[in-house]
Amino acid sequence: MITIEHLKKTFKKNKVEAVKDVSLEVRDGEIFALLGPNGAGKTTTMRMLSTLLTPTSGKITYDGKDITEDMLSVRRRIAFLTNEIRLDGQFTPDELANYYGRLYEMTPEQIEKNKKELFDYFGITEFSKRRYETFSTGMKQKTSLAICLLHDPDTIIFDEPTNGLDILTQRLIEKYVVRLKEEGKCIILSTHILDLVSRLADRVGVIVDGKSVYCGDVSEMARSQNVDTLDEAFVKLYEENHVEQAIVTK
Repeated sequence: MITIEHLKKTFKKNKVEAVKDVSLEVRDGEIFALLGPNGAGKTTTMRMLSTLLTPTSGKITYDGKDITEDMLSVRRRIAFLTNEIRLDGQFTPDELANYYGRLYEMTPEQIEKNKKELFDYFGITEFSKRRYETFSTGMKQKTSLAICLLHDPDTIIFDEPTNGLDILTQRLIEKYVVRLKEEGKCIILSTHILDLVSRLADRVGVIVDGKSVYCGDVSEMARSQNVDTLDEAFVKLYEENHVEQAIVTK
């Protein structure tokens, strides 16, 4: 389980307060959707969860242990898939899997076993000797996902995992995400596709202007805002919590 308490991140160089006060709880064996408009602080929050950024203040715990106490151990347990992370296009999926498997200190037997399972599921096997840069968008995303999951992480953080993909690839990835949940994994999913949230997520957290404004069951979100749909609930939470920034002119 992951607990986030009053998380804050300020970038000193440009004095931007990207995350102001986020408190959330993500449980094992669930898909937790993280929602918010562009610039709300979702990606910064996920980068702190994945140890890529250090919080300015606040606390993140994994199973009761402060994330800052042993970041290396945390990194071995998590996977973070984002469109901003690019695999080296000169390498093949086979070479990439072997390389990252060794980084995670997996045995050759573990690498081969997990690689076969993931490559077979995502239809990568017949392309495993081709360079990554030659792949379509969908095949690149499936390869990235397979490499991301190779070390069998306990916690998986997805940032827009189905963005720009065709419907068949989307559903293939969605099906695997559900499978991970059924295996007891802790899954965090950031997306702008509310239909995807309705289909997959158990609970949801909403961030507006760097602050968490809702955390609870997906099925209860609309009811809590006295509206009929998830879309309406999200818009209402945004309108009630967003502070318009004044435009300063000279």
